[in-house]
Amino acid sequence: MFESFTANLNRKMLVRLLRENFGLQKFSYGVAICAMIVIAITTALTAWIMADIIDTMVESGDRFKVFTVAAAVALIFTVKGVATYVQVVFLSRAGNSIVAAQQQKLYDNILQHGIAFFSERGVSDILNRVTLSAQSARSVIDTIVMGAVRDLLTLIGLIVVMFYQQPTLSLFSIIFGPIAIIGIRKILSRVGSIVEAQIASSKEIIKIIQETSAGIRVIKAFALEERMSQRMGQAVSTVENRSNAMARLSAATSPLMEILSGFAIASVVALSAVNIFGESTTTAGELMSFVTALLMAYEPAKRLARMRISIESGMIGVGMMYQVLDTPITIKEVSDAVPLPGGAGAVRFKDVSFQYGADQDKPILKHLDIEFKAGQTTALVGPSGGGKSTIINLILRLYDPTSGSIEIDGCDLRAARFDSLRDKIAFVGQETFLFEGTVRHNITLGKETATEAEIIAAAKAANAHEFITKMPQGYDADIGENGFALSGGQRQRIAIARAILRDSAILLMDEATSALDSESEHLVKEALLRLSEGRTTIVIAHRLSTVLSADQILVLKEGEVIEQGKLAELLELDGVFRTLYDLQYNQPDAAS
Repeated sequence: MFESFTANLNRKMLVRLLRENFGLQKFSYGVAICAMIVIAITTALTAWIMADIIDTMVESGDRFKVFTVAAAVALIFTVKGVATYVQVVFLSRAGNSIVAAQQQKLYDNILQHGIAFFSERGVSDILNRVTLSAQSARSVIDTIVMGAVRDLLTLIGLIVVMFYQQPTLSLFSIIFGPIAIIGIRKILSRVGSIVEAQIASSKEIIKIIQETSAGIRVIKAFALEERMSQRMGQAVSTVENRSNAMARLSAATSPLMEILSGFAIASVVALSAVNIFGESTTTAGELMSFVTALLMAYEPAKRLARMRISIESGMIGVGMMYQVLDTPITIKEVSDAVPLPGGAGAVRFKDVSFQYGADQDKPILKHLDIEFKAGQTTALVGPSGGGKSTIINLILRLYDPTSGSIEIDGCDLRAARFDSLRDKIAFVGQETFLFEGTVRHNITLGKETATEAEIIAAAKAANAHEFITKMPQGYDADIGENGFALSGGQRQRIAIARAILRDSAILLMDEATSALDSESEHLVKEALLRLSEGRTTIVIAHRLSTVLSADQILVLKEGEVIEQGKLAELLELDGVFRTLYDLQYNQPDAAS
């Protein structure tokens, strides 16, 4: 019977789910299964003892027998109650552990992926997979355990009681079972597609909420409230309709089982009354025991009938989980990875080409040979789409080059340990990200073991100490999600303090001052100058004022270095850099 309910499922995925999770919680599941066996036995005994209850009530002369039966009833229900409690507690414990383990496993897996993984998937999709998939895994395992053990054994036990008390009537009553199975299979044919569509619609709701939170200023400024409300209304309506469709399909098993059970019981009662099977020595107690077992068999039979619907629904989420876990991790640390040597941070690109995915027609970088000298500042400038940010991402090893190699102090990044690479580099980006928590927490992310003096020194070097101390709680002030309580310039200076505290040999800066006002830009520039002293610094900037003092300027266009040199040398070339310079400063004769 259990096999019939799990037919046509993705057995390989189901077996994998049970193998990976059941063993980890074998103690809790073992205790829960033992409790379920007890529940199944006591349920069957409840129907069995009905014969003695009725017979002793009809023939109440033997008081000892009456008290014995009464004690047996009390004992059966007490044992069943305790077993039910044990089952719920240990099954919940195992299920909660599975949810926690799967969510941690999914998150750890996601952390190992490169930027491409996140670029290909939206935040709402990842959020759905981490939360929904783990719950689905628990739901499927719980359904299988309870169906295969508690409900199936209970049904078997009750059928045994039925056949023992009334074999002929029992044989007649179970002919309705195949009819129920045929009806349920028809219902199941639509479950999978509806569940998938329901998940997709739920993902759209999450996406709308995220976009609203992140873009509320744009929504208000452009009066998009009505449009966003309509979009949300459409998504909510879609989820509602699909949920209703799922509810109708799921609920259809109940009336089907109700009707069939009603016909079965009515037929049995009618047949027992007309006694078409000849003379019978059946007592009133035996008949009541049979009817009780038949009535009690309805609930486990109904749950077994609905079990595959629950499993089918849950396996959609399980499939989503394994899609993430089975996605190849493109950026891996090799098994024999070595720490980066303790050099000054010289970076070298050797014939580096790069394109996203398999798109050979759109190379981002083309055969770059670049040397970023240790202790010097190199500026990357040029039109948008030239590959400047890609160079930063490759040095951080968020991607690997399609061809060629990147070295730091002579060591290929693909042979280096991740921890030593991260220790070697500090990064300050255009879109400063701060974690929810205190100012201190965000600064010390650069160095968790930093002393109070080191934290304050880093903040002073970043021109952040003054505004931090003016906050009500100073360094212990809560700055909200992504530093919501701070201005753009303040967030940027905290990020710089974080980088200063890290004290890495290489500093990467991507448009670090582009979104700041003049005053904030001046303070940030001062902090960046202090930060870049003595470090290999690679800076991207559209505002040329931030890179004019660089030791080397590289002009990139369409993935190639088209000009290279110091400021005066590039101005003399009268090329792309000179054009950019004149556009920003409006001084055609600036070089003269």
